[in-house]
Amino acid sequence: MIGELSSHKGEEVVINGWIHVARDQGKMAFFDIRDRSGLVQGVVFGKPEVLEVAKTLKPEFVVAITGAINARPEKMIKTDVVNGDIELEITNIEVLNSAETPPFDLTEDSSDKDEEVRLKHRSLDLRTERMQRNIRLRSEFVKRCRDFLMKQDFCEIETPLLTESTPEGSRDFVVPSRHHPGKFYALPQSPQQYKQLLMNAGFERYMQIARAIRDEDLRADRGYEHTQIDLEMSFVEREDVMKIIEDMITETVEEMGYTIKQKPFPRVTYAESMEKYGADKFDMRTEEDKENGVLAYAWVIDFPFFEKTDAGKWTFTHNPFSMPKAEFIEDLMKGKNIENILTTQYDLVCNGFEAGGGSIRAHKPEIIEAVYKVMGNTDEEIQDKVGHMLEAFKYGTPPHGGIALGVERNVMNLTGEASLREVQAFPMTRKGQTAVMNAPKPLEVEQLIELGLSVRKATDDKK
Repeated sequence: MIGELSSHKGEEVVINGWIHVARDQGKMAFFDIRDRSGLVQGVVFGKPEVLEVAKTLKPEFVVAITGAINARPEKMIKTDVVNGDIELEITNIEVLNSAETPPFDLTEDSSDKDEEVRLKHRSLDLRTERMQRNIRLRSEFVKRCRDFLMKQDFCEIETPLLTESTPEGSRDFVVPSRHHPGKFYALPQSPQQYKQLLMNAGFERYMQIARAIRDEDLRADRGYEHTQIDLEMSFVEREDVMKIIEDMITETVEEMGYTIKQKPFPRVTYAESMEKYGADKFDMRTEEDKENGVLAYAWVIDFPFFEKTDAGKWTFTHNPFSMPKAEFIEDLMKGKNIENILTTQYDLVCNGFEAGGGSIRAHKPEIIEAVYKVMGNTDEEIQDKVGHMLEAFKYGTPPHGGIALGVERNVMNLTGEASLREVQAFPMTRKGQTAVMNAPKPLEVEQLIELGLSVRKATDDKK
């Protein structure tokens, strides 16, 4: 790799990569050559046949270059860059692929470029230094979290992507079934029910790097798709889950070179948060903290379990499978004092973002039934919506709880980016269009027939 060339002074090497910068100076040609590990400067001189090839090279040509690694004179050493102490004396160039001029300069930060152009040519945008750094940092963050959990005896288990539509919560993306005409799967908003069933199955410590898909209104920190570090634990109370997550985050980000403002993370009740900050997520950093990239984590606890919908009905604030705090269980079972019931929900906030959220779960069927009755469901509706959970929980389900940490929001905090699109490889546009590919788009008539679907054509005034 190019980033390791300094340890091979005096040797002949072959490197593969992209032409980053090309400078033709007549009898000599200079190049910056790039691969995933960094840059190295190369020079061609004294070899007319090689110089002839060198003069045809342009930025983003893919090349295999042979050359000798020479130490730079001491006064020419660059101490602020990788390979600043060497130069490659190029003796042969093989062009592996040519390249047209990119639609924007890949040697510059692309954050101020037109976003639609960037996403149309996303694989080029991802070549830029900032985007390479963001995506690699994301990979490191996820790996370190996974490694921490593996050392804590978690079992990584994948859950289905085709599941049942649930009317509560965010809107589902649905998938028509060819084998069951007129019926639909839903893509998962989270693995919530599956991970609780895994606790019922006796795995005790589950984790997954899970994809979550929600038909939500798009904004800078929210998209149709996101990734969660998802986990669940049996035989735990609220503090047990919070401690293991706090330890994981602390170990992960400090080993990545970041500073945490306050340890242990402060605990703030929902009521205190709303009174002090006017929101249940907040930023505790000073201006100096912001300049220095400090991470200010805190826990928000003691959330209201229920809130009123626009139609005046009760709905859950976070999760219908949460356990109320012990002192409110009797109220829940009797369906009284609803507005004051607090839940075991806990949110991790950092630098003004919600970085994760979870709760201790209801592990007895009668508690889940009571929650759905508060929300106005009949016995038949409860069976239709969560009958499978009630049935499973008849057979000795342990107390359990968990959390999901949003990968994008956590990486946004690490990188200082203001949009999740800057820390995803292929994000949606602001209008919900896929990057690179052309979706959503109409299906072919044959596909609609096969799926048993018909589509009403929008009138001009509704387009």
